[in-house]
Amino acid sequence: MNLRETILAEHSKANCVKIVTWIANNQLRFNQLLELFLDDNDPIVIQRAGWPLSFAVEAHPSFIQKHFSRLLKNLHKPTLHTAVKRNTLRLLQNVSIPEKFHGEIMNTCFNYIISPTEKPAIKAFSLAVLQQLAKQYPDILPEIKTIIQDKWDNESAAFKSRARKILKEK
Repeated sequence: MNLRETILAEHSKANCVKIVTWIANNQLRFNQLLELFLDDNDPIVIQRAGWPLSFAVEAHPSFIQKHFSRLLKNLHKPTLHTAVKRNTLRLLQNVSIPEKFHGEIMNTCFNYIISPTEKPAIKAFSLAVLQQLAKQYPDILPEIKTIIQDKWDNESAAFKSRARKILKEK
C-alpha cells in the first residue's frame, strides 16, 4: 500500500479503518504513518494521518512509546492545525505517558483548557488527559475543578460532558 496516496484518496471512516488494518501489529508501518503525521509537507496529509494514528495507538499503545519526544515537540509548533492537536490529545488519553513528559503534557493541556480560542474537542481531550494524570498527581485535581467551574458557562457540550466526569471524582 502507498500510505500517502491512500490518505489522500479520501477522508472517511472506511479509509481510516483500512489504514489501521494495514498497520495491524507492524511497528514499521505505524512509523510510516507517524512520519506522515509529523513531517509531511502537505497539510492535508498531516491532518488526515492523525485520525488513523489515534486508532492505531489505541490498538497498540506500545507503538508510540519511543516517539513521545517528537510528538510533544510537534504540539508546540505555532501554526499547528486543530486536527493535529485533537488527534494527538486523543491518543494521549489512552496511553501510559512516560513520567519525564508528565509536566510538559500537563502544562500543555492546562493551557489548552484555559484558552478562549481553543476548539471544544481539544479542550475535552485535554481534560481527559489531565484526568488520567490526576490519578498519579491528585494535587492537580482541585485546579482542574476550579478551571471547570470558572469556565462552565462559556464552554461547549463536549467540555461539559468530560468535565462532569471529573467533577464526580474525589
